[in-house]
Amino acid sequence: MIDKLKKALQNRILVLDGAMGTMLQAYSFSESDFRGQRFKDWSQPLQGNNDLLSITQPAAISEVHSAYLDAGADIIETNTFSSTSIAMADYGLEEQVYELNYASAQIAKALTQAYTNKHPDKPRFVAGCLGPTNKTASMSPDVNDPGFRAISFSELEQAYREQAKALIDGGVDLLMVETVFDTLNAKAALFAIDRLKEELQIEIPVMVSGTITDASGRTLSGQTPEAFLISVSHIPLLSIGFNCALGAAQLQPHLEVIAGRSSMAISAHPNAGLPNAFGAYDQTPAQMAAQLQPYIDKRVVNILGGCCGTTPAHIKAIAQLVEGITPRSIHYL
Repeated sequence: MIDKLKKALQNRILVLDGAMGTMLQAYSFSESDFRGQRFKDWSQPLQGNNDLLSITQPAAISEVHSAYLDAGADIIETNTFSSTSIAMADYGLEEQVYELNYASAQIAKALTQAYTNKHPDKPRFVAGCLGPTNKTASMSPDVNDPGFRAISFSELEQAYREQAKALIDGGVDLLMVETVFDTLNAKAALFAIDRLKEELQIEIPVMVSGTITDASGRTLSGQTPEAFLISVSHIPLLSIGFNCALGAAQLQPHLEVIAGRSSMAISAHPNAGLPNAFGAYDQTPAQMAAQLQPYIDKRVVNILGGCCGTTPAHIKAIAQLVEGITPRSIHYL
């Protein structure tokens, strides 16, 4: 699948899927829905743990993936944004981490295989999603103790290794370290993946996607886009890019910075604009596509999708936008 993925990147701009959380909100799942039969007597509240739905409501996860594939997505992400032992500790589900990742990968892989079999000329791929966790290795959560760290590099590496192993076992085609707000966290994930590849004697493509948190043009841990790029470039990557936090128009200049300084593929999956006063995203598919047009005109990206607030309609608009477009040149392929 690696060769198919690289060939596809040479031929066209690949389309990434949209927001899993946005779609799942429409189901209005209750606490009992999140628990299912398996966790009906669990001692802690589980509502809001979307990753758990891969076990308790797999049909819903499959429906969301299918909607994005129908919309034209080439790559779908596993429902594992928070599936590390670090994040799952909030629900007491640390022991279920392997199962969560494996089940999510299997759901996505079954669908991409089916779609690829129907359309061999347009292979579909599964990206195993590794989110940032809810802790940061670079900054103290205690303003009164700036030297304190809630997590160590070693603890992050171990957690990411467990997640990546399960995703690989579940059949993902590539791994995506995404929504990186602290590059040290990302480096722990990349270190874990690198060691795992050596141990398993495998090659698997890796995408990295950071997040610029505000108008300052920096990550939460204070890096500029160029510094972020340099910090992770020691690892062979399929792509680097940005997602979340900003809409397409606000994200564009930061993508241009890394696109002008990198020979690898560039990815972007911005939000559907900026959130309104109620935290919702109002940007329509047509409006988002219009803001993404400069990405195409300036040949900034190789992989394009959506983050918060995006739906299959947004992804369909993106797929139509990039259809037939010559991709940005990638020198390592």
